[in-house]
Parts: sequence; C-alpha cells; structure tokens
Amino acid sequence: MNPDISIRLMTVEDYPQVYNLWTITDGMAMRGYDDSSEGIARFLKKNPTSNFVALRGDELVGVILCGMDGRRAYIYHTVVRTDLRNQGIGKALLHAVYEAVEKEGIKKSGLLVMKRNEIGNIFWRSQGWTERDDLNYYSFKNAEQTEY
Repeated sequence: MNPDISIRLMTVEDYPQVYNLWTITDGMAMRGYDDSSEGIARFLKKNPTSNFVALRGDELVGVILCGMDGRRAYIYHTVVRTDLRNQGIGKALLHAVYEAVEKEGIKKSGLLVMKRNEIGNIFWRSQGWTERDDLNYYSFKNAEQTEY
C-alpha cells in the first residue's frame, strides 16, 4: 500500500468528506436518510469498531462501512478515490474490516454491489468474494422514500 496512506476508524466528523467521495464516484447508489449525516451517525453508533477511512494526510481518500448483527457482517459503500486506485488502499480497508469482524467472532460476511458497477464487481471478485446465484434479494420500504 502507498506509505502516505493511513487507515483509521471512521467518525461522524468524517461525514462531509465521506459523502463527497460517495457522490463523485460512479456506481454508487445513495439513499436519502440512510446515507444522510443522521443516518450515518446512527450506523456508526451501532457499529463503532467496523467502519474505516483511508487518509492521505488530512485528506480522506477511501472509506468502507461494515455493520454487524451478531450473525453476519455486511459491507457497504466501499470507495477509493479514482486516481488512487490499484495501490492497495481498498485491500487495506477491507483487511481492517476483516480484523474487526474476527474480533466479534463473526464467521460470514456479505455485501451488495450494483450490477452496473463493473469496477466494484471486479474488485470484490479479485478479493475472493463469490457472487451468489442461488438466492433473490428483496427490499421493503419501511418509510416513504423515492430512492432505492
């Protein structure tokens, strides 16, 4: 990995830079409240040890979210700034999550990637993740929303 990059736990204060990175990255699917400052603050509070950012100095250049429910870990919104890809930053973020998940004793993880996100799908396959074709994913809107 690039020696100028450091990985640390994400905090609520990182949100403006994280949100900016998400919005300028192709292939991301953002949802209103879930991805709002309040929604991410709630997520971080429930998962204080498993969300990480990559920094180059004070500049946020990567992020990975991971929530754990006691049985499984689920990874969300993993991004590395486009011009810094292929330097091991995504792998380092993923390994930080693996360590956090291992400490919780969770043995299986999952993630969703939009079918149209070719770069994301290539990354996850290159990291040993297997695409499943034996199940259907269902979604239910608990509150009125117009997005995913």
